[in-house]
Amino acid sequence: MSKKGPIILIEDDEDDQLLIKMAIKNLNVVNPIWVFHNGQEALEYLERSVEQPFLILCDINMPLLNGLELRAVINQHKILREKSIPFVFLTTTASAEAIRMAYDESVQGFYQKENSQAGLQQQLKLIIDYWQSCLHPNSLL
Repeated sequence: MSKKGPIILIEDDEDDQLLIKMAIKNLNVVNPIWVFHNGQEALEYLERSVEQPFLILCDINMPLLNGLELRAVINQHKILREKSIPFVFLTTTASAEAIRMAYDESVQGFYQKENSQAGLQQQLKLIIDYWQSCLHPNSLL
């Protein structure tokens, strides 16, 4: 994880994309935000990019390759797994089964999206602050 690398936002809902990007910008986070509409687009980027992302924020329910499927592919992909990119679900799907499946894939966080912009901004602040201060296999890059 590079603390200066991009935040990868994987979200198919354009309204949620806008709200999340606005919340991150309001927090004065300097990391660029790369938005992908589904897991397949994000996977293609991760496989070809030499960038070391700071954080992945991922929805679960998306077309082509959903968030849980994407996480499983990353875990099975030696190079992507070794990048140790923090992977956090930010989703409206917070069933017990989805949470269990996410942690079975060694996700580093699972958050149900807050309904208010202030709540979402506070939620993102907690996530970003944690990963900015956390020691991590790639935190020194």
